[in-house]
Amino acid sequence: MTELYGMPGHLIRRAQQISSSIFAEECDGFNLTSVQFAALFTIRANPGLDATRLSSLIAFDRSTIGDVLERLEAKKWIKRRASPTDKRAKLLYLAPAGEKLLSDVEPAVHRVQQRLLAPLPPESRATMMRLLTELVSLHNESTPP
Repeated sequence: MTELYGMPGHLIRRAQQISSSIFAEECDGFNLTSVQFAALFTIRANPGLDATRLSSLIAFDRSTIGDVLERLEAKKWIKRRASPTDKRAKLLYLAPAGEKLLSDVEPAVHRVQQRLLAPLPPESRATMMRLLTELVSLHNESTPP
């Protein structure tokens, strides 16, 4: 088992499981997934973007982002409007209920980040974030979302 436990892929998968578990605990009651949070957060920061750009920004599969957007629209958290320049394209905007949800859930999401890194000493937290950012950045160009 030592070999498996020393594999970066296995450790990253475990870290994702831990992160997902903490997110589920902290955000219980909001009826929100981490991908939905990322989508809402990104739409708020980039009003009027389309689904293709959204999927790229949050590194989520383009073929399934439509399902995520359908759920967000059904919950009345986002609005989709036809593009004035391309009627086939739908532009994404945060609805008032989505704004309120983000405002309400952001303290919980902040706690997720704190809890995830809390077991590490402060100096290791910064190192962990720097290395994760570097690893993701170096792989961004070579991997699809």
